[in-house]
Amino acid sequence: MLGWELPPHNSGGLGVACYHMSKALALQGAKIDFVVPYTAHHPNVDFMTIHSATPLMPLERYGLGAYDSSAVLHKTLVEADIHDLKNMRGVQKRYVQFVETLVTTSVPDAIHAHDWLTMEAGMRAKEITGAPLIVHVHATEFDRAADVGGNPLVHEIEYQGLMMADRIIAVSNITKSLIMQKYGIAENKIEVIYNAIDTMSFNDGYTYDDRTYLYLEELKKEGYTIVSTLTRFTIQKGLTHFVKAAARASQKYDKFAFLLAGDGEQRDELIALGAELGIADKLFFTGFVRGKQWRDAYSVSDVFVMSSVSEPFGLTALEAAHHDNALIITKQSGVGEVLNSVFRYDFWDVDRLADELVGIATSDSLKNALRQNVQNEYARLSWYDVARDCLKMYDLLLDRTAV
Repeated sequence: MLGWELPPHNSGGLGVACYHMSKALALQGAKIDFVVPYTAHHPNVDFMTIHSATPLMPLERYGLGAYDSSAVLHKTLVEADIHDLKNMRGVQKRYVQFVETLVTTSVPDAIHAHDWLTMEAGMRAKEITGAPLIVHVHATEFDRAADVGGNPLVHEIEYQGLMMADRIIAVSNITKSLIMQKYGIAENKIEVIYNAIDTMSFNDGYTYDDRTYLYLEELKKEGYTIVSTLTRFTIQKGLTHFVKAAARASQKYDKFAFLLAGDGEQRDELIALGAELGIADKLFFTGFVRGKQWRDAYSVSDVFVMSSVSEPFGLTALEAAHHDNALIITKQSGVGEVLNSVFRYDFWDVDRLADELVGIATSDSLKNALRQNVQNEYARLSWYDVARDCLKMYDLLLDRTAV
C-alpha cells in the first residue's frame, strides 16, 4: 500500500480513507506494508507495518504543497535531486527509491497506490516484481485545479499511472467519468468503490466542549444558525462562491454565523472578500484544525456546506452528518451518489445556496428532517464492504497473473 499520509499526520480525507481501508483489509486477513514519505509515530496502528521512506517530519512534509498544483516543479524523476527533501520531486524520488528496495526484499502479491503522489513508485514496483498494480483515484489534477488546467507534469504522471494500472478504483461515478473523458481509459478497467465512515471510531471518549466556540454557542442561544465548512482553502473547494452565498443569505435572514475551519493559500483572499461584502463580523476562521478541535467544529455546527467545484467523494460530509448536521453539497460532489437527504446546488449558483441556507435556518422541521434522514443513509456505508470489494479485486488480478 503506497500512500502519502495517515492519521494523525494527515491534512485531509486521503489519510483518513487510507487508514480505515487498511484496517478493514487487515481485519479480513490482508498483510499490509504501508509506505509513507515521512517519519512519525502512528498511535493505534498495530494492524499493519508502516514504513518511512524519508526522515522528514510530518510538518516538513506539509510544506511541500502536495495538494497545490502550482507548487510542483516541472521536473522528471531523473532530473530531481534525491537529496533535496525540501522539494516535492526530491521527496518523491526518495520515496520511489525506498519502494524499489522494499519490494525487492519483500515481494508483494499486489501493489495498491493512492493518487498521483505515489503512482510513480507503484509503476516502478510493478516493473520490478510483476505484481498487479491497483491505482486508487481519490482526486485527479483536474479536480485539484478546478478544471482550469493544472500542472502538466502531474497530468502526465496520472496518465502513465492509469495506463499502466491493471485495475483502477474510482471513489465515485463522477471520478470514473472524468478518468474516461480526460485520460481515455476504458470503462471496464475502472471500478467504483465508495468511501465509507467508521462510526465506531468516534466512540473514543470524545465529548463536545462548548467552550471551544463559546461565542458561537452564545449566538446559538440567541437563535443564530451556525453554518460550517471544514476543508483546505484551495480553488477546488469553491469557497469564494460559499462566501458570496453567505453574504446573500445574510441579506435575507440576519441570524447566520459562518465557521470556516481549515487553512490554505486562499485564506487571505477569503478574509478580504468577507470584508468587501460586509460580512466580516459573520465569518469565523479557525485555522488548521485536527483532533478535538476538528470534532468540535462539527459539533457546534447546524448546517454543513460542501461547496467544492469538483469533489470526487467528500468524507467530511459523512463526518458532519454523524455530528448531527444538515447537509448542503454541490452537484459536483461524489458523496451525493450515496446520500439523498441533502440539499444540492451547482457550485457557481450562489443564489440557490443562499436560498437553501435560508430555508433550513427558518424551518426547524426541515432542518431536523434533513439531519435524521441522512443519518439513516450514511449508516449503510461500511469500510468492511470496501475492503471486501478490494480483496475480490486482488484475487481476480492474482488469478489472472497466475494464468
